[in-house]
Amino acid sequence: MAIPPSYSDFSKDINDLFNKDYPLGASKLEVNSTTTNGFKVTVNNVKDNVSGKITSDLKTKYTDRENGFVFTNTWHAGNALTAQLELQDLISTGFKLDLHGAMHPALGTTAAKAGIELKQQNVFARSSVDLLAKNGATVHTDVVVGSEGLLLAGDVAYNTADATIHRYNVAVGYKTPEYSLAFHATKKFTHFTAGYFHNINRGLQVASRATWDQTTANQVGIEVGTKYALDNATFVKAKIDNYGRLGLGYTQQVQPTIKLQLGGSFDTTRLSENVHKIGFAFIVDA
Repeated sequence: MAIPPSYSDFSKDINDLFNKDYPLGASKLEVNSTTTNGFKVTVNNVKDNVSGKITSDLKTKYTDRENGFVFTNTWHAGNALTAQLELQDLISTGFKLDLHGAMHPALGTTAAKAGIELKQQNVFARSSVDLLAKNGATVHTDVVVGSEGLLLAGDVAYNTADATIHRYNVAVGYKTPEYSLAFHATKKFTHFTAGYFHNINRGLQVASRATWDQTTANQVGIEVGTKYALDNATFVKAKIDNYGRLGLGYTQQVQPTIKLQLGGSFDTTRLSENVHKIGFAFIVDA
């Protein structure tokens, strides 16, 4: 293992199988356009199938790979602006500086965050601080270390104003090219998740996940899911939990630049009631 995943990607293969490619309860149109000099424009439009409300945003991203420079600017339809500047390998190889700002002119609110990231063999560490927080700056830090497939991770948030730890999480995992295991203890050790992912072959993946939140329920939630490739351009996904909730997803690369996704969530214990969700996404890459 050269560089372990970041803390947010610790269980990415498991989470992607359960959460990705299920466009539920909404109709989405995404259009991406990329120039040869590293300039990308993305337009997102999402319509809620129940309320009919449409949310949109326009994102521009410029990437200079040679100099390790990335600038991203997003303008939301609600007149909110966000901007992010990333400087890769600024001091040494694997060191990144990340500056993030947000502004909502109508509400008169602003936010700013500065962060650093270090990627070295067997270590992935990040730390950031809220620069404009009214209740004192909060320092967010997470570290992942790995060796021979074994992964250990920790995540903590410390508020400088009241000198208290607002958040702490830990994770343990084991990852190989064929399968991975992950265990998370989050929300100050009140929420526990254990997951398993198996890449059986090129066209078939399966996963299972168990979740227990001791503050809300005594029952453990258990999910099983799978992804099956019908051909090189099409795959289907399915998942079900012990509460009887069934999720189905269908993704097809219609053309090299056009992708269609269909998704549905169905409560099999209440099939005659209006509690189900369906949706679709249409993604264009130009």
